[in-house]
Amino acid sequence: MLTKLECTQFQEKLLERKKQIIKNLQGTSLELSQMRDQELNDEGDHAAISAETIVDSAILEQQRKELAEIELALDKIKNETYGVCEMCEEPIGIERLKVKNFARFCITCREITEKEHN
Repeated sequence: MLTKLECTQFQEKLLERKKQIIKNLQGTSLELSQMRDQELNDEGDHAAISAETIVDSAILEQQRKELAEIELALDKIKNETYGVCEMCEEPIGIERLKVKNFARFCITCREITEKEHN
């Protein structure tokens, strides 16, 4: 199990990432609304804006998913279940948590869930 200090350190990292994502989401949403308000002169402009919008939308969606995962991890810290695999209920390795602070599964269970989704 993780120590209180380790949980606090992960909580700080999660909160910092949460703040960054919210900032990114606000910035991207503002850019998208500004692009919609631009006067488009020709089909090339429309195509460029459309392509950018698709990419930005995909990025926004990915960031929203990550934000939801971060919120879940922060709740787990409060409930003292952070760092425990949701599937096998064994501790998630600290090295894995360092790479992916909001990991929900240990390596073994993650591989099982990925195989099920493919």
